[in-house]
Amino acid sequence: MTADAQDGWKTAEEKANDIAQARALREQARAGGLRFDAYLPPALADWLLDLIERGVFADPSEAVFVILGEHRDLEPHGELRRELLKRTLTIAADDPRRAIPAEEVLDDLRRLSIASRPEPAIWRRSVKESSIVELPGLSEP
Repeated sequence: MTADAQDGWKTAEEKANDIAQARALREQARAGGLRFDAYLPPALADWLLDLIERGVFADPSEAVFVILGEHRDLEPHGELRRELLKRTLTIAADDPRRAIPAEEVLDDLRRLSIASRPEPAIWRRSVKESSIVELPGLSEP
């Protein structure tokens, strides 16, 4: 086992396999879309479920569709992305809470990596797959 695999990072071979799979799926995905599973860590999962409860999104699938579309729309606007990053970093730097020493953070991460985690919640679709409708102009960039 390599150091990368031991640390939970993908090995070079695993990354190459992912790239090969993306290339192999491209034509089929262009014709029929792409379906995949996604894991959200607890804080993101809680944020997403709150958005669904408030009616912002109907389900996680819609959220992924909309948020990835927004990300794609921002892709050609490097100056906007840099400004967003700058503001995010400024907010983090101006955070009035005490700074956490790096060693303490690393100790916490080590403890978390060996601790058993609860099983993640699983969203079950209540709508039949055949009822998915593609809206004109939203499926292509």
